[in-house]
Amino acid sequence: MTVNGIGSIDPIQPGKKPGRSGQVNQSEKTDSISLSPEAREQAELYRVKELIMVAPDVRADRIAEMKKKLNDPSYINETILKATADKIMDAWEI
Repeated sequence: MTVNGIGSIDPIQPGKKPGRSGQVNQSEKTDSISLSPEAREQAELYRVKELIMVAPDVRADRIAEMKKKLNDPSYINETILKATADKIMDAWEI
């Protein structure tokens, strides 16, 4: 007895995907994200902090001037000490 080919064993024909049509369904939803106001605020604070960290010190000349004055023994006297103490106390007042 001879059996001639009865067709493909696989019922799915090559090149065709089962259960799909050639068109994309327009009603499918897309992925999306949303950020809370707190997350937006934190991101803005982080960005500003990073900008501050990389910004050059614009008062380098003033710092150099103060270092020079502090190294001079005649600069520090009672008047300077009192004025400095007063400024520190004023800064801590509420």
